[in-house]
Amino acid sequence: MTQGRKLRTAALLLLLAATPVVSLLNAQTQSSAAARVITLTGQVSLLRDSSPWALKTGDSVMPRQIIITGVDGFATFQISDGSTFQVFPNSRILFRATPANWTDLLEVLIGRVKVEIQKLGKQPNPNTVRTPTAVISVRGTVFDVVVEEDTDATFVSVDEGQVEVGNLTAPGKTRLLNPGESIRVLRNVPLAKVIDKGSVAQGALRAAGQAIYEIMFRTSRPGGGGSSVPGGGTVGQGDTPKPEAPPAPPPAPPPPPE
Repeated sequence: MTQGRKLRTAALLLLLAATPVVSLLNAQTQSSAAARVITLTGQVSLLRDSSPWALKTGDSVMPRQIIITGVDGFATFQISDGSTFQVFPNSRILFRATPANWTDLLEVLIGRVKVEIQKLGKQPNPNTVRTPTAVISVRGTVFDVVVEEDTDATFVSVDEGQVEVGNLTAPGKTRLLNPGESIRVLRNVPLAKVIDKGSVAQGALRAAGQAIYEIMFRTSRPGGGGSSVPGGGTVGQGDTPKPEAPPAPPPAPPPPPE
């Protein structure tokens, strides 16, 4: 065997030996980038080749996949740093639209999400949520985002921490929201100077969230003689479950005065 062939053979052996390691690293990277379903009720799917594929608890959502929920669909997803996001009924969410940028967390195309970003130790944990009209930057906080179907208007409300909100469709300064504050972002309209501190919108969001948790509790409660269904009843063999009506969406607050 010539010296050149020996070198090529050695290089091939090294490549083959390294392949499992590379595959393992790729698998670990994909796992770190994924979001795992930790709770689910109703109709929750991934959009694949323009068709919905049903999700179940324990499944993973990979970057650039779209999550869709039906009228009774609700799910909680967790990412590798412990942060979570809840997807409410009648929503469509793009997960990690830019895989190379892990801070680009969600794009809310329509519907509602509730996001809880965990801090990294005591350090900020930068993440971004986008909508057709807004960009929301967070460091470690709990907040809601609602995108209206007809207008693409975005409603942002903060429970804990702070978020910075900007309008992608109009020039102007960003606004910093504190706990209990909210803002509505309208297409082609600069952000309002005054931030809404009213409790009506906050209460509506909490009520909608509580309704979802009640549905989950009734769905998971063991029933006698059949599997439990939303609404607190049970369904036996041959019966057709009747889905519970989804909670009413939060009312859109009036634009705050300039």
